[in-house]
Amino acid sequence: MTPPEHPLVDLYVEMLNTHNPDLVDRFVAEDYVNHNDFVADGREANRQFWTAFFTGLPDLGVTMEDLIISGDRVVGRFIYRGIHTGDLLGIPASGKPVEMRSIDIWRVQNGMFVEHWDELNLMQMFQQIGALPPLGGPETQA
Repeated sequence: MTPPEHPLVDLYVEMLNTHNPDLVDRFVAEDYVNHNDFVADGREANRQFWTAFFTGLPDLGVTMEDLIISGDRVVGRFIYRGIHTGDLLGIPASGKPVEMRSIDIWRVQNGMFVEHWDELNLMQMFQQIGALPPLGGPETQA
């Protein structure tokens, strides 16, 4: 089943797949509130985060798995894939493939995303690039 479409989410996916952080101007409000520890509030902070993310994963591609629209809320489930060939959030390139999943919730007002919550599997991504050990430690690895 194909997820429904939403113009702001479509722009988000386009931004990720074309590596064009300037597209945030078209879907993120100036006073955007981001409820996570990685991206500060505001449109410019969002643009800077994605610029840095694309530096670490220059071949990043994203697939939308699910999209739910209810009132002023939009919820998406995404899979991000790429090769870690540049500095990523302060972690030097490892050359390793990365797969990260997210669940994002946005609040829409006046045709823009104004608020955002997300759940990311960053621990798994950091394990994939060797920045964190696998769960269970080396004795559980085959």
